[in-house]
Amino acid sequence: MRLVIQRCRRASVAVSGEVTGAIAHGLLILVGVVESDTLDDVRWCCRKVAGMRIFNDEAGVMNRSVVDVAGGLLVVSQFTLHASTRKGNRPSYIRAAKPEVAEPMYERFVAELAQVSGIPVQTGIFGADMQVELVNDGPVTIIIDTEHKE
Repeated sequence: MRLVIQRCRRASVAVSGEVTGAIAHGLLILVGVVESDTLDDVRWCCRKVAGMRIFNDEAGVMNRSVVDVAGGLLVVSQFTLHASTRKGNRPSYIRAAKPEVAEPMYERFVAELAQVSGIPVQTGIFGADMQVELVNDGPVTIIIDTEHKE
């Protein structure tokens, strides 16, 4: 599982011009799933996201989590996070899980993140053509990959 986490001032996702999820300050999380991902990977990622100290404290030091600052969470599925660009100019998405595997893992990630953080999670629509708007704060962008969790 690969996550791109972006600290934001605000973010939203829309499908066919209809907003499906929006947050003020918080985290926009793009999620890519591979076939080998497990529920343990989901749990590990959710604990990491909820506890990651990337918000400033009163001294201006990144020392607070999204939970600490009562931030929002917006999660968007994105199979292109597993693009391979080794050959040619057209990316290959062969590592990305098929929808029948990826969608339940994505839904589990959303549910687990809400439970671990205690924050309602806003989302896009799995598999839809989505338009994501983001005002990155910092900018702060963190990449997490369960292949490198140890």
